[in-house]
Amino acid sequence: MTPDPGTWHSLRLACREPFDGQSLLRFLAARAIPGVEEVSQGRYARTVRVPGGSGVIELVPPSVPREGDEGRGGRAGDAGHGQAGEAQLLLRAQLTGPDATGQVASRCRRLFDCDADPGAIGSALAADEVLAPLVAARPGLRVPGAYDGFELAVRAVIGQQISVAGASTLTGRLAAHCGTRLGAADITGPLTVLFPRPADLAGADLSGLGLTTRRQVTLRALAAACATGRLSLDPGADPEATAGRLAELPGVGPWTVAYIMMRAAGDPDAFPGSDLGLRRAMARLGCGPGHADRWRPWRAYAAVHLWAAPAGPAAHGEPAAPAAPSARTARSAPTAAPAPTARSRAQAVMPAKLAATRQEQPCHPAPSRRPSSAPRLAR
Repeated sequence: MTPDPGTWHSLRLACREPFDGQSLLRFLAARAIPGVEEVSQGRYARTVRVPGGSGVIELVPPSVPREGDEGRGGRAGDAGHGQAGEAQLLLRAQLTGPDATGQVASRCRRLFDCDADPGAIGSALAADEVLAPLVAARPGLRVPGAYDGFELAVRAVIGQQISVAGASTLTGRLAAHCGTRLGAADITGPLTVLFPRPADLAGADLSGLGLTTRRQVTLRALAAACATGRLSLDPGADPEATAGRLAELPGVGPWTVAYIMMRAAGDPDAFPGSDLGLRRAMARLGCGPGHADRWRPWRAYAAVHLWAAPAGPAAHGEPAAPAAPSARTARSAPTAAPAPTARSRAQAVMPAKLAATRQEQPCHPAPSRRPSSAPRLAR
């Protein structure tokens, strides 16, 4: 389909059942960037850049099917279910660029993890006695991806050590300051701005936005690496090379690397083991950090199940990153092993003992009384 400016076009994106689209919506709603993203009335909407133009898209996942409804179509104009074993995600797009729908559809599939095989993943994780009840409670749980890898990486850096709401606010300020405002005729409700490109941030003055000096340095370094092509955050990029180049950036530790690899690069085994929410969930379930090795090669999906597990105020929390120290601190911190190279630091994304690396705090159950310097768990 060739988009016409001002015209909405619809596509249905097939994905394997079970498909827990509602959990994806809740996750994305809590992290929506003001002006760029919105989640309301059962759909996710955002502004997008396309070759030669821009636009607005909407994604509507199927509602939870009633017993016996598998294989039946949804309501007209709504998402629903196609042939047996297939869910359908409704994509609506209003684009100004020519022939951009294929690119948009591909990015939307990554965002909603449409190409996952929930049967194989669920069977593998359910073989572990710790995860089996969580998998049974939430069949078809997906790893939230990213429409744009650079945007996700920026959000991850800004979100270090602060709450979900705080990260959304700061990222929205950055988008409004450095992004491209849509024309009056293109604005759809609260969606008003295109997220800045790497070149827009590489040399930008980020003072006055509420970002620390360290975060500003990290964001500009990230943007410069992406703008020059040294760092690619597309899913097709080599994961080891991507993780290594991320680890070279100032202020980027293993948690940030793992979180970006998990959501932007689509690495199904990325596991931010130093995350406070994961540490607490694993402690409640009675398993130590090394237990996560049993979940390979699907540890990213295990992480989502752990984050989603009900546990009072910690349920559905933002992945809580330990603070990333400066490059100078990271270089001088003592370790039992020789100082790691960027390559070896990148490989810390894979082992379950990720948090034992020198940049971030050890992975152990959080104490009952958290000192003020400990990582915050966002509510």
